[in-house]
Amino acid sequence: MNSHLSAATRTGLRGAYVLLATALIGATFTPTTAVAQKRGADTAAVTEWNVPWVDTRPRDPSLDTQGRVWFVGQEGNYVARLDPKSGAFTKVEIDAGTFPHTVSVDKDGDAWYTGNRNGMIGKIDGKTGAIARYPMPDPDAKDPHTIAFDQKGNLWFTLQNSNMVGHLVKKTGKVTLMKMPTPRSRPYGIVIDARGRPWFNLFGVNKIGTIDPTSMLVREYLLPDERARGRRIALTSDGAVWYVDYSRGYLGRLDPVSGAVKDWPMPGGGTSLPYAMTVDDTDRLWFVETGRQPNRLVGFDPRTNTFTTPTDIGKAAPNTVRHMVFDKNTRTIWFGSDQGTIGRAVVPPSERKPIG
Repeated sequence: MNSHLSAATRTGLRGAYVLLATALIGATFTPTTAVAQKRGADTAAVTEWNVPWVDTRPRDPSLDTQGRVWFVGQEGNYVARLDPKSGAFTKVEIDAGTFPHTVSVDKDGDAWYTGNRNGMIGKIDGKTGAIARYPMPDPDAKDPHTIAFDQKGNLWFTLQNSNMVGHLVKKTGKVTLMKMPTPRSRPYGIVIDARGRPWFNLFGVNKIGTIDPTSMLVREYLLPDERARGRRIALTSDGAVWYVDYSRGYLGRLDPVSGAVKDWPMPGGGTSLPYAMTVDDTDRLWFVETGRQPNRLVGFDPRTNTFTTPTDIGKAAPNTVRHMVFDKNTRTIWFGSDQGTIGRAVVPPSERKPIG
């Protein structure tokens, strides 16, 4: 167990370990798999699995080294995983009132999740199954949101309504919090660039933020349209920062050197509400238009400035696909939906090389 935790917390960990062991042994289900949908040449082939725990909002998937898909049940206070080969789901119960927002599995196989309503980061040890909890050092830091790992294996995470970005050192458990210079800026999606810098949307204002990992100083980039509201974010291999503008229905590109911004209107127009976003291994951007029901998965090639034909994703209304992750080993995008599915979208082949 973690030496930096209190005696009371260690006692809690023992109880959590028992609960986890029970969950892993006794809570595996194999529900019916949805039928794969046939698609055109420029669209993704989509398959979805029905999550056995209803009305729990499965979301924000992450992959482990065995190809299993981890996700959280935001309304169900659990972390779970899907084995795509067998279709089996395994559920891990966590503390009541956690309202987990995101789970992400690190290179050691540990599954880290955010307690969006209890102000902490949790870790499920990949070898022992023990749960460790890392509370926020500031009582105003109430809502850890989305996680990203840097090259050292440490965590960066956003705290949307607390207006902060956090950094957790895995070896020591130390948490450092950076307050955003702009009030009510709402840090949201987050990614890490090749230099170890986090980039994040400031969803409450028309800005993109980054942090110097050495000085911990925050820098904000202004988006030219005051109505712009970036929600999720991605990086292409040339270092460009891409974001979906949820408010205006645009895909945007920020040059981190010059600060220049260029954007493209979404196929679904100003009411498309683009949300989940990722990038594949050839630097094509993929995002979900949640203003359309069913939601629509769309790709964008930055070399040709062209969008793919939209693909229906998730079940019918009301539904929102909020986060996606790309698996380069299988060239597959994984997502969760409000309507109770975990899905994969196999992207069409591309002969293009990364643009970086």
